[in-house]
Amino acid sequence: MITNDKGIVELKHHVLREVCRLAWEDRLTADETEKIVYDISPGPKPSYRCCVYKEREIVRGRIRLAMGQDPEPGKTGKNVVAVIPAACDDCPIQDYFVSDICRFCLGKACLNACRFGAISPGDTKMKIDPNKCKSCGLCAKSCPYGAIIHQERPCKKVCPVGAISYDEGGVCVIDENKCIHCGHCIHNCPFGAIGSKIYAVDVIRAIRERKRVIAMCAPATEGQFGAEIGMAAIRAALKKLGFAEMVEVGLGGDMTAACEAAEWIEARKEGRKMTTSCCPAFITMLRRHFPKIYEDNKSATVSPMVAVSRYLKYLDPDCVTVFIGPCIAKKGETLNEFIADRPDYALTYGEIVAMLDSRGVEIVPVEEDYQEASLFGKRFAASGGVAGAVMEAMEEMGENTEGIRLMTCAGGEECKKAMMLLKAGKLEADFVEGMICPGGCMGGPSKHQAETLVIRARTGLLAKADGRKILENLKNYPMDKFSMLRDGSRPEK
Repeated sequence: MITNDKGIVELKHHVLREVCRLAWEDRLTADETEKIVYDISPGPKPSYRCCVYKEREIVRGRIRLAMGQDPEPGKTGKNVVAVIPAACDDCPIQDYFVSDICRFCLGKACLNACRFGAISPGDTKMKIDPNKCKSCGLCAKSCPYGAIIHQERPCKKVCPVGAISYDEGGVCVIDENKCIHCGHCIHNCPFGAIGSKIYAVDVIRAIRERKRVIAMCAPATEGQFGAEIGMAAIRAALKKLGFAEMVEVGLGGDMTAACEAAEWIEARKEGRKMTTSCCPAFITMLRRHFPKIYEDNKSATVSPMVAVSRYLKYLDPDCVTVFIGPCIAKKGETLNEFIADRPDYALTYGEIVAMLDSRGVEIVPVEEDYQEASLFGKRFAASGGVAGAVMEAMEEMGENTEGIRLMTCAGGEECKKAMMLLKAGKLEADFVEGMICPGGCMGGPSKHQAETLVIRARTGLLAKADGRKILENLKNYPMDKFSMLRDGSRPEK
């Protein structure tokens, strides 16, 4: 997993690996998990925080997250993204503060610019009262020395929808009604104070109960583990771990592309603009922050993950489907009540690696090959891949795509800008591909390697794939036996 702090990754992995090991052995008790706490922070001196008591409470919060629970005892928040209060520490509470560059000048332009009475003279420099400051920034703009600094907390800075604030003690608070589960705050917090609930224990229990548990690997998977590790190698490792089977979600990309193509053709006739439906963070952004666009312009087709899960559950209604990818928002999608017949669980690459490590299973190259998706479905992982696949499907359906105006948005700010233009009736594009992560899914918050390394390895792996077409590929699957619409309904013939 890639993050700005190697130490945070190692702690997360250690905790989850040990929790998984206990789950496999059916020894996941309070006494056993407390041993993990003291193994990581034995004392008497702390290893990485101010005291062993804080360290231990942080580890306990991580253990609860690793078990799919809220990190705070007694809390039952619905959000998959949650804060470990004990770990949220030492970040400045106020956005603006006066640095030592302040010359305590006679003009005091900052004091005159403030409309809220938040600035007053101190002993040697001006000072800002955080209880009065409204973070308007006028004081910083007016200071002739540039002595007033604007410093946002990393978590708040990367949140694309303004879902993060702080309580009276300065601890991060996530607004569940605004959060889109993109996970960007998780990997930007330098203290590892924000995490996501992990459902590895539930998956392990299902495997131990001899249920048919099927892994569904995201298109972004190819390239994550090196140039020699294709889908067949990952499939072999997962089956050794206990999964009954693995299916690549690029197949769902073909399914989604074909169904969205039919929608786009109809919308084009009506002169109606549309957005794609694959990125769950983007769809949640629409539903919570652009509800009119969500109702009028969003594709009604399910994401590739949901499509593959429905296909598998048509074949075996009792199977358990588990998505594996770089995305935190997929966890939110499995819990989204607005989608019928959802997959059971979603795991990140870091989480599945911890599960593999807990059983001593390695991902190694294999001789056999495996492909269920077209190249277009596989390319869903990259920015522009969804729109490209839909355009290909339209052309395979005989539609003339000349003159269609596409907009590809990768990143929260790009998506917001496009939706603001659409809301105002000023969007020139006919169709918008929205992905909250820069670079698309390959730039997801829980990618296993740096994006440049993934792209390099992925290029060689995709070059080995055959050139089957989307519609040709889908003839091998019972597309008429399950719904491709978000509400689970079937379109009228």
